Amino acid sequence: MFLGKVVGTVWATRKDTELIGMSFQIVKHVGLDYKLKDTFVVAVDTVQAGVGDVVLVCSGSSARLTTLTKNKPVDAVIMAVVDKIDVKE
Repeated sequence: MFLGKVVGTVWATRKDTELIGMSFQIVKHVGLDYKLKDTFVVAVDTVQAGVGDVVLVCSGSSARLTTLTKNKPVDAVIMAVVDKIDVKE
């Protein structure tokens, strides 16, 4: 899992039938200081996140374990919108 920030949306009107009805968000990785990193993923959005939201993303085979993505051809899924991060150093 990683923290990310939704920075955009991917529109795909033609896609695999298993993906019909799913929306795709562009998510940039963020550090604990909320600073954006250069890396990004395109993730299926299961929680109606919007541009600017900090989110929790799961990738790899675990991305196919949510109710919406079960056994679907996805590699990254937004599974939570983050309200707050508490870090003790």
